[in-house]
Amino acid sequence: MSELPAPLASQPLGKSGITVSPIAWGMWRFAGDDVRAARAKVEAAFEAGVTLFDTADIYGPDNGEPFGASELLLGRVLAEAPSLRDRMVLATKGGIVMGTPYESSAAYLTSAIDASLTRMGVERVELWQIHRPDMLTHPQEAARALEDAHKAGKIAAIGVSNHTVSQTAALATYLTIPIASHQPEFSALKLNPLSDGVMDQAMAEDMAVLAWSPLGGGRLAAPADERSKAVAALLDAKAAAYEVSRTAAAYSWIMAHPARPIPIVGTQNPDRIREIPQATKPRWTRADWYAVLQASMGESLP
Repeated sequence: MSELPAPLASQPLGKSGITVSPIAWGMWRFAGDDVRAARAKVEAAFEAGVTLFDTADIYGPDNGEPFGASELLLGRVLAEAPSLRDRMVLATKGGIVMGTPYESSAAYLTSAIDASLTRMGVERVELWQIHRPDMLTHPQEAARALEDAHKAGKIAAIGVSNHTVSQTAALATYLTIPIASHQPEFSALKLNPLSDGVMDQAMAEDMAVLAWSPLGGGRLAAPADERSKAVAALLDAKAAAYEVSRTAAAYSWIMAHPARPIPIVGTQNPDRIREIPQATKPRWTRADWYAVLQASMGESLP
């Protein structure tokens, strides 16, 4: 039985003209005050072949730190080692406002972009994403702010996170540059992008897909229910065949989809970060891939 195509060594970030690694490193839990330890994590990601680094202005409060803390910590790392910035495709997000909860007005997006650049000590980011859709902002208004930031050289490409297909299409209507990426939650336990149109839109419009929580919020690492255990067992079989970890098999299952989703690996352990290349080793047949899908669905496909 023929195998699905292997992961690419590098791939385009949609139509942005930017090339990125097939796996990203995420900084949701990038926290603390130890710059040396933080730098070690960034350098471990580079050692693992990662070029795409994903953060957000809201990363901080979940770790008991202030709004913007993750970006600030990265800024301290880059101030100490400026050469790291030249090797990095830097992505961040904004639009979540504590207590609001979402805002994408032109004034707010402009201020959020400027604040992120200041915290990280950079002049621009390669990808800036609206983190969550604000239902009270007309997409034309949000598009105007993003276009202005792009023209000013503050952002190289525009992406959306947690947006529906129709929300993405509405925003795209008012942009003169393409939306480069979707960032949905996607894993062997979170299958929505396969059926809600996100993967289809990404392929039709040549958008990158950045998959957040690729381990199902930790449920694949420590399965506790029958569904998770069934999926984990199939991933373990694949992992054993290629002498890699279950997590590597879980990432590889994501990457086997023809939309070429990019898993955002969230581990903050440098040793585990260095294991990221394991995810490019497993190969999937259609039968193997669909077996995982059906185990997650809890039913057979028709």
